[in-house]
Amino acid sequence: MAKNNPIITEERLQKYQGHYSEEKLWPKMKKFAARLGGKATYYVLVLYYVLQSPDVPLSNKTIILGALGYFILPLDLIPDIIPALGFTDDIAALTLAYKAIQTAVTPEIKARAEAKVKEWM
Repeated sequence: MAKNNPIITEERLQKYQGHYSEEKLWPKMKKFAARLGGKATYYVLVLYYVLQSPDVPLSNKTIILGALGYFILPLDLIPDIIPALGFTDDIAALTLAYKAIQTAVTPEIKARAEAKVKEWM
């Protein structure tokens, strides 16, 4: 889905990396995790945990920072306050980032993210 989206690309995500901060990520996740759903919440968590890993290449971290920065922005391509549509662009960005960095996702990171999703949902 995200790979075929000409609006959400890895290159475009890079411009959003300056919007990422942990202080903004967690309040947004607390507020919107249920609306995002389990899969998108899982992607956010995996991206966050991969970002924390010292062994991940800078190119992957750039993609992650862009996707999480885009997710944090309240006024992006489709504003998050629009019911039913507000997170479709965010989910596309998260999916694209997840697919791009998938080789850096360890079994431990997957398990940690899955456990957190179960805890939150």
